[in-house]
Amino acid sequence: MSTAPPDPVSRRFAVPVDRPVPLDEYPIHQAPLSMRHLVSGDRNAYDRCIFHVFDHAGRAVLILGLGVYPNAGVIDAYATLRVGDELLAVRASDALSDDRMNLSVGPLRITVDEPLKRITLRCDADPADPEGLSYDVTWTAEFPAVWEPHHVQRRGDRLMLEGRRFVQAGHVTGTLRAKGEEYALTPHEWTGTRDRSWGVRPLPGEDGGRAAEEYRPEGFHWLWIPVRFEDRFLMVIAQEDADGHRTLSEAVQVFPEGEGRGDVQLGWPHTEIRYRPGTRHPESAVVHLTDPARKPLELGVEILASSPLAVGAGYPPAADWQHGTWQGRGWTDRRVYDLSDPAAHPTAAFGVTDHSARFTLDGRTGFGVFEHGSFGRHDPSGFADYGSVAQ
Repeated sequence: MSTAPPDPVSRRFAVPVDRPVPLDEYPIHQAPLSMRHLVSGDRNAYDRCIFHVFDHAGRAVLILGLGVYPNAGVIDAYATLRVGDELLAVRASDALSDDRMNLSVGPLRITVDEPLKRITLRCDADPADPEGLSYDVTWTAEFPAVWEPHHVQRRGDRLMLEGRRFVQAGHVTGTLRAKGEEYALTPHEWTGTRDRSWGVRPLPGEDGGRAAEEYRPEGFHWLWIPVRFEDRFLMVIAQEDADGHRTLSEAVQVFPEGEGRGDVQLGWPHTEIRYRPGTRHPESAVVHLTDPARKPLELGVEILASSPLAVGAGYPPAADWQHGTWQGRGWTDRRVYDLSDPAAHPTAAFGVTDHSARFTLDGRTGFGVFEHGSFGRHDPSGFADYGSVAQ
C-alpha cells in the first residue's frame, strides 16, 4: 500500500476549516449559525433569480439567471437568447465560495447596484466567437417588488418544493449583441421582468423513492404571468392538478411607489387558452379577472415569441445540463440550438416555456411574460393524458 502523502491538488480541494465568512459581520442572521450554513440540510436547498428581457415586436427574448445550491456546493448561471429559429445559450458553473455577494460565474455576472431598484446584467463576449451572445444591460424597477404566494408542493409525504418568491417589473437599457447584430435596449421598446426565489426545489440525481414510484402526478398545469403596463404591474399565478384543483392562485395589481395606492386583488383568475392545433403551444389567451367592485375584467394575451426553458436554460427535463449539478470547477459552455424543428427537442414539450406577449386590459396595452406548461391530464382543458394535444 502506498504511503505517499496526498498530492497538492487533493490538499488544495480538501474540506475547508469552518470559519466565519464576510456576511457574518452584518446583523442579518436568522439562526445561531454562520451565514456559511443553511438551517436546512436538504440537498435540494437553492437560492436563485431569473430575468426576462424582451422587445415589444417579438424579435428577441433574453432569459438569464443565477443560482446557488449551498448544500451541493455549486453556483451556476445561464443566459439564452431566442432570435428567429435559433437559441443561443451560455452556461457556467463553479464551486460555491464564501463570498455570497459575488454574483458571477465565468462570463456571466449580476451586480446589485441598488437593492430592489437597479441591477446590472452582463455577459462577456467570447474572444473565439465574436458573433456569439454578449450583453451589458441595466434593469431598473418601475414598481415595488411583490410577494408571490408561499409555494409548497408535496408528493406523498415527501416535500418536493417549498419556495418563497417575489416578482418585479421595470425597464431595461444597454446593449445586446448576437450573430453580428447589436440591439440597443430602450425603455419604450423593451421590458424587463424578474423573479427571486429561495427554498427547496428538486435537483437532479436524487432517488425519488416511494414518492416517485407511488405518487406519480397525472397532470400539471402552470401559469405565471407578470405584465408591465405604463401605470401598473399585474401579476397572475395559477397551478392546477389533473382534475383542475387549484393549488396556487394569485391575481394582483401593483402601482408605482409614491402614489399612495395599495395593492389590488383581482379575484380568482380563470384562463382560456387557444393552442396551436396538434400541440399545447399557446397562441393567444384571455385571463378572466374581477375587480374589487366585482366587475369582470379581461386580460387579453397575444404571444410574440417563445423560449422553452428545457432548452439551454437548464430547467427540467433538460437533457444536457440542469441547475445545481456539479460540472467541475470553472465550467463554461456555449452552444446554439436550432428550434425550427420541434421534434429535435422532444423534452421541451414537457417543460415550461416562457412566451413574451402583448397584453390588453381595460383599454391599456402592456408587455410581459406568459409562462406556461401543461403536461398530462388536465380536465378543464380537455387533455386526457400526456399524449393529448389541442384539436
